[in-house]
Amino acid sequence: PSVPAWPLPLRAAPGGAVRRGHVSARGGAGVVAMSRRERGPDTDPSPGGAGAPAEDAALAEPESPEQCLSLLPWDRFSAWLHCVCVVGFDLELGQAVEVIYPPHSKLTDKEKTNICYLSFPDSNSGCLGDTQFCFRFRRSPGRKVSLCCFLDQLDRDLPVYLKKDSAYYYGYVYFRQVRDKSLKRGYFQKSLVLISKLPYVHLFRTMLKQIAPEYFEKSEAFLEAVCSDVDRWPPPVPGKVLQLPIMGVIMKLRIPTYRDKPGTTPIVQNMHQADAQISMALPTVHEVDLFRCFCPVFFHIQMLWELVLLGEPLVVMAPSPSESSETVLALVSCISPLKYCSDFRPYFTIHDSEFKEYTTRTQAPPSVILGVTNPFFAKTLQHWPHIIRIGDIKLPGEVPKQVKVKKLKNLKTLDSKPGVYTAYKPYLNKDEEIVKQLQKGVQQKRPTEAQSVILRRYFLELTESFIIPLERYVASLMPLQKCISPWKSPPQLRQFSQEDFMKTLEKAGPQLTSGLKGDWIGLYRHFLKSPNFDGWFRSRQREMTQKLEALHLEALCNENLVFWSQKHTEVETVDLVLKLKNKLLQADREHLPVKTDTLKKLQTHINDIILALPDDLQDILLKSGT
Repeated sequence: PSVPAWPLPLRAAPGGAVRRGHVSARGGAGVVAMSRRERGPDTDPSPGGAGAPAEDAALAEPESPEQCLSLLPWDRFSAWLHCVCVVGFDLELGQAVEVIYPPHSKLTDKEKTNICYLSFPDSNSGCLGDTQFCFRFRRSPGRKVSLCCFLDQLDRDLPVYLKKDSAYYYGYVYFRQVRDKSLKRGYFQKSLVLISKLPYVHLFRTMLKQIAPEYFEKSEAFLEAVCSDVDRWPPPVPGKVLQLPIMGVIMKLRIPTYRDKPGTTPIVQNMHQADAQISMALPTVHEVDLFRCFCPVFFHIQMLWELVLLGEPLVVMAPSPSESSETVLALVSCISPLKYCSDFRPYFTIHDSEFKEYTTRTQAPPSVILGVTNPFFAKTLQHWPHIIRIGDIKLPGEVPKQVKVKKLKNLKTLDSKPGVYTAYKPYLNKDEEIVKQLQKGVQQKRPTEAQSVILRRYFLELTESFIIPLERYVASLMPLQKCISPWKSPPQLRQFSQEDFMKTLEKAGPQLTSGLKGDWIGLYRHFLKSPNFDGWFRSRQREMTQKLEALHLEALCNENLVFWSQKHTEVETVDLVLKLKNKLLQADREHLPVKTDTLKKLQTHINDIILALPDDLQDILLKSGT
């Protein structure tokens, strides 16, 4: 079903008259459904409507990113990757980082150790041939980034679920294990690993497919050439079609923006190249094959959506890192466009630096999703409340049979039958329709890409139905525009009241957009205690507070400040000038949503006020930065 755009609620002004004078957190009274960070204002709000997002002028940077990134060698490279590592197996040392490129890249000993162990499958996985997977690990604190400001600028245009988390790195792995009688161990074992802050799983997976097989044949010089290619890439600007050359192939892709309508992917056309270079259009930079990942447990997808939404501790036990990492990433993405705010580890080993922290029995399991392959975890994590056991992921040739949720006591080893082991009782009634639709697709041999689109749309509509009432209630916490006075501090947001919110659900709850029955109230009460709500609400609070600051700035600009200064003492006038200068600094520092013209107008006001003051004061105020 289409998700309607909700008008802002009418509020009574102090005089008793009803007015639609509510200030939206995103620019004036009007529509509030999903946040603008998650729904583009220029498109039809239905989750499945056609049409590409509007490419607006906001994406045109004041300085071109190419200029910003031409300051130092390797700056362009650093916008995409932190470094490239080669991890090999040494008979005496075990796994060891053999190469780090570029050579100046810094990794702490703890980071190197994590990369070593996470870059190889567990010995029991028996991954012969080539295997691709990804992992995520904590960065060591205190690292400075030369491109921090520029990358933050790009980060602001991303959808919330693609924003980078500065506390973590992703590792994208291409592991090769083949028989080699010339080696003592009898096997060649090596991993090529891309380390990045960006969660662009599909992009880096595609890139590794292109370069890794050739690297294993040609070695160091080839790796240097690869990194030189990356250092010529344009910056990762959201909303633009980017062409990324890599060893004779051009990858064409588009990074989503927060203006995009959720559930739509603008098609990147595969244009014919005039020269001999091969061109490859990537349909996505970050999505995994959702249907393939959920296929072993697709009778339980709705329950899994609830568990992820509520930030419940989840373990995915799989036969290889490839299956574990893809399933964890699929789980995290199923509540999109909400951001999953807890930790998640697509591949986790007993050597991980957080192993003790996450497996201790002295406290309740943390809010985290772990992907594991080592049989040892079946014993270590058997006290966890929700365990997903995945067999080899194969697309079904026939309709899968209905599988019941299994009891946790039945999970003894990693050899236990695939399924979901939990005592959790879902809040919502099961949606039989989506199961029938996917089963029909299997019978009709519908392509897995089409099945994934259906599944992604289902999750999107479910998440939007759940979050729209919260969006609408939070919008009502904004003060009336008439409350904003240039001569007073910006007004505060009203406090979030759980009970007030619950009262709104009777008339304007999820039943307006979803036909699903069940205990929605119970689901909301549980969600309001979760890390996902905390992260979502903090983000909204920050946006709304910034909007109030921006409106306060505009109110100041519309005043005749020079006339005001003439009626007040020099001390009061100097105080005003210093406050206005601080306002300008705040607008720049916090990236307030203010038009450039407003800032220029305020600067003109400041200059006019200073010029009306005595010469000695003019000299002091014109020199002082604050």
